[in-house]
Amino acid sequence: MVENKGEIIIYQTPEGKSEIEVKLENETLWLTEQQIALLFDRNRTVIGRHIKNITKKGELDEKSNVQKMHIALSDKPVTFYNLDMILSIGYRVNSKRGTQFRIWANTVLKEYLIKGYTINEKRLKERENEIKSLKIGIQLLERTIINQAQQLEEAKTLVNIIADFSNGLSILDDYDNERLDDKGITEKEAVYIPYEEFKGIIPTIKDEFNSALFGMEKDSSFQSSVGQIYQSFGGEELYPSIEEKAAVLLYLIVKNHSFSDGNKRIAAALFLYFLNKNGMLYRKDGTTLFDGNTLASVTLMIAESKSGEMEIIKKIIISILNRSNK
Repeated sequence: MVENKGEIIIYQTPEGKSEIEVKLENETLWLTEQQIALLFDRNRTVIGRHIKNITKKGELDEKSNVQKMHIALSDKPVTFYNLDMILSIGYRVNSKRGTQFRIWANTVLKEYLIKGYTINEKRLKERENEIKSLKIGIQLLERTIINQAQQLEEAKTLVNIIADFSNGLSILDDYDNERLDDKGITEKEAVYIPYEEFKGIIPTIKDEFNSALFGMEKDSSFQSSVGQIYQSFGGEELYPSIEEKAAVLLYLIVKNHSFSDGNKRIAAALFLYFLNKNGMLYRKDGTTLFDGNTLASVTLMIAESKSGEMEIIKKIIISILNRSNK
């Protein structure tokens, strides 16, 4: 399932009776079943029957030609069908309109490809700026750690971790070359840890910190963060691997500020608890997969990151886990 990020183009039927909002994304056009019915002036049940026959007979692959998307004013994801499916239906129910729509679609897609080349150049420039911003952000974070660290050696350690996270992971070079991992490498199923169990860990670390507000939940966002890592859609988990779940858990607890005090410390502790529960905290030689200095650095990076940088941060965490586990 994807977010609704494509362009919307208005198609007007030749008779001028109807205007249809056509979605342009991934170099093709998309319509809902209801829109296809309107386009070809047929009942929706007729369109639905043809869609089933087309996929059942193997004329078109459902996975490649059907996509669920989130759209505004809809609580549930909506099913869209691409141009191949639209035309296949059109030739069955109204060949004249199918031909008219194909001619229009070809013109639109040609313009899109020309425009896309220009946009791609712009995006490359934007990407360079994003990388520059990320590097500057890390430099600022390094200086912050140096200023706040109590001992010089501790500061040096943290700065080195930030600059090159460990195990040969040159994070900035990997980001430049799009080599960051977005999926975990473990294949075993994650252990389910309920909200109540996570909550029960917090009092065990509270004694270390002199604050009456430590671990006090401000709202239900902590429970929501825990639930989110186990979310699924259509029988498939949104975060299928242990690494992905761990990364999202750490990010959300830090970023949601669910507690009156101790958000970063609680997030780090529960992140380690999750890894340990899933048998991923220690390597075979007994060393930790995600040591304290690395965790402190990443937690600070999450806290200082912008909301739009979640995917980058998530990939960084997954990459550290993957490469530390090899």
